[in-house]
Amino acid sequence: MPDRTDRVAQQLWGFVYDYDAAYERAARAVGLSTAQACLLKAVADGPRTMGEIATELLCDASNVTQVVTRLEARGLVTRQPGRADRRSREVAITAAGAELDRSARQAFRFPRERIGRLSADDQQTLSTLLETLAAPDS
Repeated sequence: MPDRTDRVAQQLWGFVYDYDAAYERAARAVGLSTAQACLLKAVADGPRTMGEIATELLCDASNVTQVVTRLEARGLVTRQPGRADRRSREVAITAAGAELDRSARQAFRFPRERIGRLSADDQQTLSTLLETLAAPDS
């Protein structure tokens, strides 16, 4: 029989799996891959360099280039010279990209639906627990 830590770890893994699957379904519902939806979200608040995007999305810069190329072909993002370093390239979201990003976020109801199952007190407890889990190691 697994101990409590193993059981909680399995539950957490299951939740993360369900979360990721729901995000993928939401992206597909608006005609995006998961990587494309993540990239649009990454540039929604302003232009980012390709390197910044790769770091945030935990992927290789060549992967970002491929995703940007596909999104650019659809008119959802543009590439422009970097503001700080003209040798770098920044990715900016277009109006069409911003609209699709909003649609993807609206389609991704999983977190709100699941959190909505909890009482206000349980939501506060969960928030506190997640802060503890997310805190960097000391």
